[in-house]
Amino acid sequence: MGRNPYLPYPARIAETVIENESRDIKTFRLAFEDPGSAAEFRHLPGQFAELSLPGAGEAPFGIASAPTEGDGLLFSIKRAGVFTAELHSLEPGAPIGVRGPLGRPFPWERMPGKNLLIVGGGFAFTTLRALIKQLLHPAQRAHYGSILVIYGARTPGELMYRSELAEWQKRGDISVHLTVDKADGGWQQHVGVVPAVLEKLKPGADGALAIVCGPPIMLKFTLPALASLGFSEDAVILSLEMRMKCGIGKCGRCNIGGKYVCKDGPVFTRRELASLPAEY
Repeated sequence: MGRNPYLPYPARIAETVIENESRDIKTFRLAFEDPGSAAEFRHLPGQFAELSLPGAGEAPFGIASAPTEGDGLLFSIKRAGVFTAELHSLEPGAPIGVRGPLGRPFPWERMPGKNLLIVGGGFAFTTLRALIKQLLHPAQRAHYGSILVIYGARTPGELMYRSELAEWQKRGDISVHLTVDKADGGWQQHVGVVPAVLEKLKPGADGALAIVCGPPIMLKFTLPALASLGFSEDAVILSLEMRMKCGIGKCGRCNIGGKYVCKDGPVFTRRELASLPAEY
C-alpha cells in the first residue's frame, strides 16, 4: 500500500535566504524530521509540493532544488497572502509539513542529445533553477547539447539566485542572459522584456527544446516569438504551476478544460495545451 497522499511529511525550516531587494521573496531550505522520509521523497525538477503550517492551512509551491543537491528541499516563495505571510514570519527550526512530490516533471526522457532553451520570468524561475542545477550536475551535463538561459525580472534587485546566476555566467558549458524591464545605474546587461531578448539572440530550433515558465503576460508574448523562430508546438514545454490547488485532483479548481493541471501537469507541451481553453 502506498503512502496516504493526504498526509504530509514532518519537516522543519533549516535555513532562510532573502532573494530580492523588496524582501518579499525568501528561499526556505527544509529538512525532513525523519531520514527515512528524505529517502522516500523522490522528485524530479518540474514537480511541486504542498507546504502546510499548523493553524494556517497549506499551499502548493514548485520545488526549487534538484534531487542531485541532496541536503533538504528548497522552496522560493513570494509573500503574497495570509499563508505566505505566516510562512515568511517563521524562523529556522519552525515545524512545517511537506506533502508530495506532486505533478508531472519536465520530460527528461526527451532531453538527452537536445539543445535546451530555458526561458523564465519573475519568481516563476524556481523550478527552472531546479532544472538547471540538475542539467549541470557533473554526472548529467554530458548528456545534453547547448544550454541557453534567458531570465527576466522587473529590476536588477528582483532577480533571484544572484550568486548562482553569476557563477553560471562564468561557465563555458551554459549561456545565461539576464534582462530587466528597468535598469539602474550599474546594470550592464540586457534591458527589455524576455521575448525581445529571445528575438535578438535567435536560438536555433533544430534539435532543440524550449522550456518556459513565467507569468501569463510573459507567456502570451513568448510563445509567438518561439513559433517565429521555428519551435514546433511539441518542442515547447510549459510549466503551469501557478494553477496548482490541492495537488491530487480532488478539489477541481485547477482544471483547464478536461485536464487537471495538478495531475496531468503542471508540465505540458504547447501542443497539449492548444486543444484546451486559453485559460493560462
